[in-house]
Amino acid sequence: MKIRGWTAHMPDARLLGVLGGMGPLATVDFLAKLIEETPAERDQDHVPVIAYSVPQIPDRPEAILDKNAASPLPAMLAGVRALKRAGATAIAIACNTAHYWYDELLAEGVPILHIADASCDALFAHTKKRVGLIATKGTVAANFFQERLLARGIECILNSEEEQDDLVLPSIIAVKQHRLADAHALAVRACEQLQSRGAEAIILGCTEMPVAVEHAAHPVRDICVDPTRALAKACVRWWRNSAVPARD
Repeated sequence: MKIRGWTAHMPDARLLGVLGGMGPLATVDFLAKLIEETPAERDQDHVPVIAYSVPQIPDRPEAILDKNAASPLPAMLAGVRALKRAGATAIAIACNTAHYWYDELLAEGVPILHIADASCDALFAHTKKRVGLIATKGTVAANFFQERLLARGIECILNSEEEQDDLVLPSIIAVKQHRLADAHALAVRACEQLQSRGAEAIILGCTEMPVAVEHAAHPVRDICVDPTRALAKACVRWWRNSAVPARD
């Protein structure tokens, strides 16, 4: 069932659905950046959006790395279907690792803007040749960032296993526990390790990472690419290129 009154008031407008909850703070971060990236002078200039933020979704990295773990796909499909019933005409997924199941989610028949495509498009404008990627082990194993960087002639530099265990994962957990100062310190160290190996830019390829890095000022922020913001910009472009102007 579609939202009551939606089609009656704006029959030609498009509605962005956000598949979130992975995690909740990352979803809020995406929604905030969607607003920040929208050129608006009034309420009606903003992107119409409906968010599905249900955190009770099995762990994504665990499901990729351990085939015996519970799959998050059924829960994510339920979210996509809920957004589709609500009238969403395109979907953004506020989780990098969840894009491992992109093709299965896309099969539901609603276009999905890919976070890695948006990130690489943002990066490509700066003509970098060596780029670091901070991501969950699941996202690294899924390889969709590396494939897209390679297709653009860009070398991808990853954190070591030790850095993953001591810096990246603890930083992600700290964000989920809302310990942002701790998360920031760990995320910055993970970035500095990649920078020391020649990374000219760093993709913060987990939606908790921008939250951690942006918590406080640090020079490393200047070379970081935020996939959450890149996806928000892509969503704004999608809506502005396809929607009829809103009227009071």
